[in-house]
Amino acid sequence: MTIRIVIADDHAVVRQGLKMFLLDDPDFDVIGEAQNGAEALKLAHDLKPDVILMDLLMPVMDGITAIGHVRRECPETEVIALTSVLEDASVVGAVRAGAIGYLLKDTQADELIRSIKAAANGQVQLSPQAAARLVREVRAPESPESLTERETDVLRLLAQGKANKEIAQALIIGENTVKTHVSSILLKLGVQSRTQAALYARQIGFGPID
Repeated sequence: MTIRIVIADDHAVVRQGLKMFLLDDPDFDVIGEAQNGAEALKLAHDLKPDVILMDLLMPVMDGITAIGHVRRECPETEVIALTSVLEDASVVGAVRAGAIGYLLKDTQADELIRSIKAAANGQVQLSPQAAARLVREVRAPESPESLTERETDVLRLLAQGKANKEIAQALIIGENTVKTHVSSILLKLGVQSRTQAALYARQIGFGPID
């Protein structure tokens, strides 16, 4: 299935370069471009892309704000922060807003392709530098509500970078059931995204994020 992508960046040369590069892959279709967060949000509503590549430093509406709106209003669209900014506040802000990935613009071409495909399948994608900053910032709840045995199984697989479909296959349950468990896990752990939940799981020894 073709992955439908929107590119959001305030620099036209970046958008054009990414579009030309991505369209070389038959699995990708770049269906829209935005030069600020507000345009990206509108395209998310109008075009319903699978993935948005979102710069963070943009006019009108910044990337972090846009990520939050997209994830609340268009939850079927995954967002990867693709930026040159590597500051703790930006990394944490993007993940808390709901970004499934945080990649730097100097990411290797093959790694970017792999990350987009993985994110489209619901897999957390973080550059090593971003992951290191997040591990420092994401703190395990002092007294998290107890997870059920099945929720623990789901969290363990989430920490391994598994997508909902893969978790469903591994546990022999429906994909909608996995989504319900993930929602419950986020609520019990007091976190806002599966990325944060995966980082918490890593902290308690459930394994690395792929």
